[in-house]
Amino acid sequence: MELQQIRVFLAVAEELHFGRAAERLHMAQPPVSRIIRQLERELKADLFVRSTRNVRLTEEGRALIEPARDMLETARRAESAVHAASRGDVGLVRVAYSGASTHVLIGILAREVRRRHPGITFGLDSQNFALPALGKVLRGEVEICLGRWDFVPGGVNTRVIADEGLVLAVPASHRLAAQSEVLMAELAGEPFVALPAHEGSVLGDRLRRLSMEAGFDADIVQVVPDSWTAMALVGAEVGCSLTVSSVAENVVDPHVRFLRVLDPTLPIQLRMAWMPDDNMALRAILRLAETVWPSREPQNAGGADGASSP
Repeated sequence: MELQQIRVFLAVAEELHFGRAAERLHMAQPPVSRIIRQLERELKADLFVRSTRNVRLTEEGRALIEPARDMLETARRAESAVHAASRGDVGLVRVAYSGASTHVLIGILAREVRRRHPGITFGLDSQNFALPALGKVLRGEVEICLGRWDFVPGGVNTRVIADEGLVLAVPASHRLAAQSEVLMAELAGEPFVALPAHEGSVLGDRLRRLSMEAGFDADIVQVVPDSWTAMALVGAEVGCSLTVSSVAENVVDPHVRFLRVLDPTLPIQLRMAWMPDDNMALRAILRLAETVWPSREPQNAGGADGASSP
């Protein structure tokens, strides 16, 4: 059975008049009669009893009404789903992110996705570090990631969503805690809590650079898996920790103080990254993200500044 046959059958069954059914369908009457006869031949059953005065349904015709309506509704839903997918109203978009500083941003985007694109499944994948998150984008395991990278492979699209400064987290009891600013030279001999040293680590790179330029090697007494843990250990007086300004904005701990680092250093930028894709749901989320996280610079592909997220 074809959808056109089903539509014609339902029109005749509801009107019980071939002429009125033809008008309703914007068709001539002979094609309507022809389609009904063809359907009856295919089903090997009479669907209507015809006379010069009226048309009425047979038992077989009455039995076909509900299945026919179900078929049209299924076709309508299928068409609607295809159109929704082409508009980016449905689909799956996965986001990998890392660090204490990105949780609030992700929460804002997730809220707007649910409000404006309820048909899109928004998958969240929290990572300890930004480099693995970028690898997931490259392998197609997620569509978007957030992080800080000093280099992004060619072919990856990125845009800056936040410019960040370096801050030093110290215990509230620390000798420098009353200051609002600090030079790295003032930290010589101090114990540090740091994220693991790995390729692409922005904070690890900045800590090494700044301490060497200040004339000392940072004494890392504890390596931690994430910025939340680093701040907890700073509050517990295990050591100081170099972090980014967004961590200071998102971590509330009465036992921790944050001092702006005055030493000049390479810029730190929080970026979102994605691979070029025809995925309409991804495009919808990228457009939404542009309104939720306005760009700090024009979008570009590859070679981004930034680095491994805390």
